[in-house]
Amino acid sequence: MTFRRRVLYIPGYDPFHPRRYRELYRREGAEQARLSGYQIEQRRGPTPYSWDVESVQDGAHVHAQVEVLVWSDIVSRSMARSIPATYAQLVRTAWAYVASGALARLMRLRKGPVIAALYPIVALLLQAVIAVGAGVLAAWAVPQVLPQAPHLALAGGIGVAVAWALLRLFQRADRKTFTHYLMHDYAFTAHWGGAYPVVLEARLAAFRETIRAALDGDWDEVLVVGHSSGAHLGISVLADLLRDGVEPEGRLSFLSLGQVVPMVSFLPGADRLRADLEVMGGQAAIPWIDVTAPGDGCAFALCDPVAVSGLAPERQTGPLVISAAFTKTLSDAKQRELRRRYFRLHFQYLCAFDALPGQEDDYDYFRITAGPRTLGDRFAARAPSPSRLTAPVNRHTSTAAPRAAVAAE
Repeated sequence: MTFRRRVLYIPGYDPFHPRRYRELYRREGAEQARLSGYQIEQRRGPTPYSWDVESVQDGAHVHAQVEVLVWSDIVSRSMARSIPATYAQLVRTAWAYVASGALARLMRLRKGPVIAALYPIVALLLQAVIAVGAGVLAAWAVPQVLPQAPHLALAGGIGVAVAWALLRLFQRADRKTFTHYLMHDYAFTAHWGGAYPVVLEARLAAFRETIRAALDGDWDEVLVVGHSSGAHLGISVLADLLRDGVEPEGRLSFLSLGQVVPMVSFLPGADRLRADLEVMGGQAAIPWIDVTAPGDGCAFALCDPVAVSGLAPERQTGPLVISAAFTKTLSDAKQRELRRRYFRLHFQYLCAFDALPGQEDDYDYFRITAGPRTLGDRFAARAPSPSRLTAPVNRHTSTAAPRAAVAAE
């Protein structure tokens, strides 16, 4: 008998085509199967954003269909900013986090993701200082080189041209520095004070219908996976389904990976997300496993997103917060290879681990997505990480979602 699973993957703030995730799954799945001694094969799925997986694990055959729930087009449009517009974003975003008190509260959790948030601000300011400095130097050099030239106009023009050329050069190097990318990421959240823009609300509604249709299909498990920013989108989608009266009947599960929920839930306008956290933290219909790792400097590692946001109900049922424990699940050689590759480490949850201890409830993305056990069953006996943070830190805890105000903007 074949175990059938539908996996619906919600990426983070990522402008790339879903084929990136398809190829990542193919490459890393084959490597994990080789390391762990099971079989896994992949082929194209029925839609451009999906792929089928056939796997034999623990003597059982599994068929999984993985689909990326796409919002990369929204991300790409939000990143189409000029250099002056990016610097305007810098000012607005910094003010949103500082004036609301969110930045100071976030610092009480994990320093890594806060440093990651400050990085684009510092880097952009440094780039501006270098560019302006080079422009001033070029303007000063004009009369030294061309003493007979009309100094003011020519020097000013050359100075501006040099400064602008350097800023453009920095922007073109963003594939290596991620400065503009990260600025757009945090600005996308801060622009609406943590609320979802109307275009994203519409996409979340489409995601809900996709999940609802999957539950109507012949699947033993429908597994929603949210990575990075996709984690809080998954929380909102599933909370809406529960409000709509959807009864998962033990077939719907949620896996959040490398979540950055506090970056949104700590902002004053995030009433919608906070209400969703409250729903998901107090329900028992959808098993929710939250996986992070202290080695991932871009995630709020081992921070219970419900509890630290100040929304834990009297009887909190989720999530189960566990660690991917990179220091224990990756070999010394692999850790050296990934050292200081912060963004690659942020995607490690979707990749092969070459030093898994071999326990039944180890975190293995390919056993979870292509193995014969449901998410809830796999981690039923797993205790939460003893290092998890649960103390409420958030200053803003209102949950009256202002959807109409956002839609009208």
